[in-house]
Amino acid sequence: MTSKVTYLGELRTKCEHLQSKSSFITDAPIDNQGKGEAFSPTDTVATALGSCMFTIMGIKARDLGINIEGATAGITKSMAADPRRIAGIEVVLTFPASYDEKHRKILERAAKTCPVLYSLHPDIVLDISFHYKHENKDF
Repeated sequence: MTSKVTYLGELRTKCEHLQSKSSFITDAPIDNQGKGEAFSPTDTVATALGSCMFTIMGIKARDLGINIEGATAGITKSMAADPRRIAGIEVVLTFPASYDEKHRKILERAAKTCPVLYSLHPDIVLDISFHYKHENKDF
């Protein structure tokens, strides 16, 4: 087993990673009868996309000898009804440094090959953008 999920009541779960023993709590969102005091299960799916993209980019960056430490991903999830599901995920990746065009293309291509992205339903609308320090923004 990879993980264990325990239902705690009141639409809350505890999720434990068995190898590391790390854990986190999920709550149903306020718009679905929950408390909204923690990530919802669908929040974790959307957030996993950004985390996975950085993991794959980090591997590629290490291979290239470049540093992406401090980069952030802003995630916005939108929901649909009938059935209730994730309709869209926006990922805005922002880097605190500039890279040459070749490295940017390699990193962006790597991000778009992450396993979570390939695991998402094709009906989910993805909006992924990359922003670098030199693009007239102060990060």
